[in-house]
Amino acid sequence: MSWIILLFAGLFEVGWAVGLKYTDGFSRPLPTLLTVAAMIVSLALLGLAIKELPLGTAYAIWTGVGAVGTVIAGIVLFGESMALIRLASIALTLCGLLGLKLSH
Repeated sequence: MSWIILLFAGLFEVGWAVGLKYTDGFSRPLPTLLTVAAMIVSLALLGLAIKELPLGTAYAIWTGVGAVGTVIAGIVLFGESMALIRLASIALTLCGLLGLKLSH
């Protein structure tokens, strides 16, 4: 169950990272409120996950899911680059995350 909680923590990290783009420097109240809420939920879920998972593994996976998800969201939502080196770097990150999961 901790792995599922950790996955959701990472997804909420994606949510708040993307939300930052929509806050317009925290000048838009609703996107700001939703972004802060996503931050709180993300950290709370991470806190629950590390009760049973090793700290280093959980933190690395949390940030990795957030990084990969945010890059994908940037491509889909904001038309960011899909350069081969960028996609290859994301693939390497995914391999690292899988390695951490398998080593636990």
